[in-house]
Amino acid sequence: MKKSILAIGLCLLAVTGYAKDIKTVVVTTTPQMHCANCENRVKTNLIKVNGVEGITTSLVAQTVTVKYDADKISEENLIKSFQDFKYEARKLKEGEKVVREKHECKEEQGVVYETE
Repeated sequence: MKKSILAIGLCLLAVTGYAKDIKTVVVTTTPQMHCANCENRVKTNLIKVNGVEGITTSLVAQTVTVKYDADKISEENLIKSFQDFKYEARKLKEGEKVVREKHECKEEQGVVYETE
């Protein structure tokens, strides 16, 4: 019985040693995302960053929500990684809303789309 309890205790200790420190950060980008191609560019490049576990984007809210392993990458370095694919990212304060700019998007197959 004592051996079983000791074995279970050691297993629990081992499992907690492998637990990931998953965090979430919500950012907005400059330039803003204009279309599905803009979203795909962000997702395609960001998923390559070591430590990124998941990405959700919203054109309407102009947000990128990133789940990441804080043991592999810091929030600061994650935000800096946007520069690698020609975007700047800024962490949003809780409840902060982003005003969507009126602009033309030239990303979608060379066709210009104006969005509001």
